[in-house]
Amino acid sequence: MTESIESNLNVENEHPRLSLSTAAARNLATTTKSAPQMQNITSRWLLKLLPWVQTKGGTYRVNRRLTYTLGDGRVTFTNTGAEVQVIPQELGELPLLRGIDDVGVLSALAGRFVQREFAAGDIIVQLGQPADQVFLIAHGKVNKIGVGKYDEQTVLGVLADGDYFGDRTLVESQSNWEYTVQALTRTTVLVLPQQAFRELLNQSEALQTHIDRFRTRSQVGQNEYGEAAIEVTSGYVGELELPGTFVDYELSPREYELSVAQTVLRVHTRVADLYNEPMNQTEQQLRLTIEALRERQEHELINNRSFGLLHNADFKQRIYTRNGPPTPDDLDELLATVWKEPGFFLAHPRTIAAIGREANSRGLYPQSIDLGGNRVPAWRGVPIFPCNKIPISNTRTSSILLLRTGVEKQGVIGLHQTGIPDEYQPSLSVRFMGISEKAIMSYLVTAYYSAAVLVPDALGILEDVQIGL
Repeated sequence: MTESIESNLNVENEHPRLSLSTAAARNLATTTKSAPQMQNITSRWLLKLLPWVQTKGGTYRVNRRLTYTLGDGRVTFTNTGAEVQVIPQELGELPLLRGIDDVGVLSALAGRFVQREFAAGDIIVQLGQPADQVFLIAHGKVNKIGVGKYDEQTVLGVLADGDYFGDRTLVESQSNWEYTVQALTRTTVLVLPQQAFRELLNQSEALQTHIDRFRTRSQVGQNEYGEAAIEVTSGYVGELELPGTFVDYELSPREYELSVAQTVLRVHTRVADLYNEPMNQTEQQLRLTIEALRERQEHELINNRSFGLLHNADFKQRIYTRNGPPTPDDLDELLATVWKEPGFFLAHPRTIAAIGREANSRGLYPQSIDLGGNRVPAWRGVPIFPCNKIPISNTRTSSILLLRTGVEKQGVIGLHQTGIPDEYQPSLSVRFMGISEKAIMSYLVTAYYSAAVLVPDALGILEDVQIGL
């Protein structure tokens, strides 16, 4: 390149130019410029697809029917080297022990658990054997295998870290396992024998009182979601006395407060005064700042531990892949968790690529659908939208979300408040803060937002999806 320039200069020195050079002409010409570009701007499909509900007072209360089925969460453990222990207070996640506030009782129970290890393929419990233990899965993944109508084996479910099974065997009379549990990976479990539980039960009056209340509560009529049943009579003939009923509500419904994302934009007055042609510098600075705030907003709607979707899905709505990668069977299983009018899937772009690979390897080629001029991949007619805010772990696993949206569908909704002072966009304000002694103008840019899951079955998550390289 240097030799070429020198040769051109030599030619110009030897032969005088007959016309104006392009280098000189550019000094008088106005170049055509693009607006400032920003690489981390994404499509932000979640912000576009969520229906946004006006939230006066900055708080949204989700009222639900009273639910008796509690404590269906996951148990947390601690470990010292290879030795694993359950955190005593975490035993309250078991329905049987929900509500016990006697730390001494919980600590005594935690100390009676025994650690056991299983290799991949090992049978943890066998169908038909006596069921007299509760199992807590500290690490690993297992299959619950039952018998189908024609005596064939069928997978009833997949359990993993923090899940448990057999908890009701502690208070039931002698029974047998109705399924087989087999380790899919190397698995660590903590086991509490029924005999050890009853020894403590005979020693603790507080535990006896709690178990009696649990048995009484279990006798209350409930629907499949754990809500108190509404008594209705139908299909009768004659003058039958009709049942009386009422619908009870939660006494302490959850409230969602609007979260905030803020920053202070600074622009020097010299830049704003002298360099506003052909583009307004302040407007461009503000545009890119708002883009960054909206990106953070979507990140928080996914990942925030208080209201983010990844942390607010009901534990019954979280499922696992059968083998690791996201197969068509896994997507069908996820659709079964949000079967009432599912709206859309949400997945990291690399996870969507893994879905395509798994489908193609089975000779399936899912069709895409048209949404406002955008071709979007879909499964069973439900669109799959990309979202790079869903994290990918160091072991190359991620999650796939499935949402039903809208207040009228009892789905997932976004929360914001419009009409705020100095509003620049809905629920986003730009407030002039003044000029400093260094001639720097400051603008406070603020966005208010949150999200709410109106009923648990509006959101399902396929967890620990292996996406490969």
